[in-house]
Amino acid sequence: MSGAKAAARAARGAAARLAGRRSEVVAAVWLMAKGYRILGFRLKTPQAEIDLLALRGQVLAVVEVKRRANLASALEAVTFDQRDRLRRAGAMLASRRPRLVGAAVRLDLMALAPGRLPRHIPDAWKGG
Repeated sequence: MSGAKAAARAARGAAARLAGRRSEVVAAVWLMAKGYRILGFRLKTPQAEIDLLALRGQVLAVVEVKRRANLASALEAVTFDQRDRLRRAGAMLASRRPRLVGAAVRLDLMALAPGRLPRHIPDAWKGG
């Protein structure tokens, strides 16, 4: 790969990471406006990296943030294996924090699309 191609690829990667971080901040603000308390951003666990961990009442939401052209694309972007890893990561974190023991762990989606309001889908992949 030539130096120019490598530099262009690195620039695209940096832009994608920045867009991802911005999307996570927008998602967090949206969730806070809905009454959620944000417990963490980009939490790394042995199972998965959790974009956002949010609490409202006794519900611990493991939130996957996706920026796509539409909701269907965002839902499809998260594979079954990834959902399974995210659920296990959320359960592990809940078990290690005394105030979260007994909380219902739920996997939510925050879908962001250009020119549209964020869309929060609680329990986005029920049963799957």
